[in-house]
Amino acid sequence: MTQNLAANSATRAAPDDGKGRFATLTFERDVAAPLAALWEAWTAPAARAIWAAPSPSVTVEFLEADTRVGGREISLCKVEGQPDIRCECGWLVLQPEMRSVNYEVISSEGVTQSAALVTTDFEGANERSRLVVTVQLSSLAQDMEADYREGFGAGLDNLAGAAERTMVLQRVIQAPRSIVWGAWMNSETLPQWWGPEGFSCRTKRIDLRAGGEWVFDMIAPDGTVFPNHHLYNEVRPEERIGYTLHWGENGPKHADAWASFADQDGATKVTLGMVFSTAAEFQEAKGFGAVELGQQTLGKLEHFVASR
Repeated sequence: MTQNLAANSATRAAPDDGKGRFATLTFERDVAAPLAALWEAWTAPAARAIWAAPSPSVTVEFLEADTRVGGREISLCKVEGQPDIRCECGWLVLQPEMRSVNYEVISSEGVTQSAALVTTDFEGANERSRLVVTVQLSSLAQDMEADYREGFGAGLDNLAGAAERTMVLQRVIQAPRSIVWGAWMNSETLPQWWGPEGFSCRTKRIDLRAGGEWVFDMIAPDGTVFPNHHLYNEVRPEERIGYTLHWGENGPKHADAWASFADQDGATKVTLGMVFSTAAEFQEAKGFGAVELGQQTLGKLEHFVASR
């Protein structure tokens, strides 16, 4: 979250007497999105990469992202003409759609600037949700309280915007995670089940690796052809994939997407998330039934796995 601090380059020395070194900050946001969408926007690396930078002048480069208890996220916040800011986030608690707790250490040019404990509580009903973020901050090399207030404020505004155009589909499939992953990340089997009921896939090229792509047409029951282009940017075997959705080969991007796979009582919980590029595209997708059609796609995956 505090990669946003690079937007404010002012340096204030931390008081020698210790006053001002410690602060407890609270941030709240009401979000026009279901709780599941807010949680995914908060935790999924593909989504965090979308809302992390507070302004176009700031670039955030993710070096590592492992969103599970004991995992960590490392990013570099870059502003032209200023030293990079390194942010290390370590996940301590992840209670889905309820609470997350993480530590955060900020450094620049090898000097640790601050350390913080970040506790985030979630609640929601229907199409509305809310989060409360409590930051227990220790400023070290400089007074960081004002920067944290600005950085978290901008970040949470961006988060709310991303969550409000996030679509989340989930399904529990009665099969081990290795089997479900194998059906998804296999160039022979993926085209056999992908798409809603009655749709088929016609593949032009497929390479299911990080840096790879899937160029294909989805063909509706009435013969209508929908060109698709998936570009894969992350593949963590049996954990998650991250990719972008484009309107046809080299066409405009319309969403950033990810799929995650988690064990659940001997079965596999599949979560498919998409952050649409604009609110208008999100509303258009909802309007033509993308949620229902997406659930049909996951249903076809379930039937495919059961038939093997």
